[in-house]
Amino acid sequence: MNVNVTAIRSDKIYRKMIAASDAEREDIYRYELMKPFEFKWQCIGVPLKADQEGGYDAVAASVMGGSYHPSQIIVQRCEEIEKISADSFWEVCQRSIQDSLGAFEKKGINLTVQNYIFTILLNDPKHPMSKMTGDYCGDGGIPGFIIGTIIPNEKSLKMLPVALAHETNHNVRWQFMQWSPKISLADMIVSEGLAENFAANMFGEDKVGIWVKNTSKEVLKNRIKPEIKKNLYEEDFQKISAYLYGDDIMKIRGAEAVGMPYCAGYACGYELVKQYLKKTGTSIYHATITPTAEIMSEMKDFW
Repeated sequence: MNVNVTAIRSDKIYRKMIAASDAEREDIYRYELMKPFEFKWQCIGVPLKADQEGGYDAVAASVMGGSYHPSQIIVQRCEEIEKISADSFWEVCQRSIQDSLGAFEKKGINLTVQNYIFTILLNDPKHPMSKMTGDYCGDGGIPGFIIGTIIPNEKSLKMLPVALAHETNHNVRWQFMQWSPKISLADMIVSEGLAENFAANMFGEDKVGIWVKNTSKEVLKNRIKPEIKKNLYEEDFQKISAYLYGDDIMKIRGAEAVGMPYCAGYACGYELVKQYLKKTGTSIYHATITPTAEIMSEMKDFW
């Protein structure tokens, strides 16, 4: 396999931050932990450093997602840092990404991106967003860049590689689909459904995340599917996010509620793709590079 997967060892950077002065901590975080992901941040319109002090930038975006602010990386964090410091932990995370990419290549799917980097950020258990995403999560929408987040404990340390497989699936899909301002809610639920079905395929269906398994069949059928069906071709990203993430997360972001339960779009997408794979016999690998319209046309009876 030709792909290269490189870990940005946050544990070592966090230790460097603890040893630094208060004034230096943010710069170490920004230029050693965030800068390798600068292209990813640029793709979503986030500068590495804001023009104005305290402005929105890569550090602010990371903190808004639930991670510790650089100023919180102090000696009291040593125990949490220690939990993500084992070489074996980083090797398992790296292997999840490598095995996921390799599985596509083994199916004859040639990846245009050959170099991938990843890191693991510590999430603040007191941050409201951390409480929403659980003890582990990830971000992999821009090919070549994967960020895992964790509140380290026995379960989350074992489950994070599953989330990284989910994010790697995004990394693959968005090499074949063109991101544009015309992205619809249908595109996003299919993307999330493919990613979680892929993670289930790699690690077992019992390992799916709370963003899928916390939704009952009744809620999916009676509350989520009718609303998502009505809004499938919505292109306003704020509205897409509301149906994807649900009201609780949107409230934390200061956005308008639409009456959707937690991670509604994820649960809907997971079931949609699961049924698509069963109905068509398509492999999860080839489904990952199949356009949304093709998947949706096969699934008119899902609604």
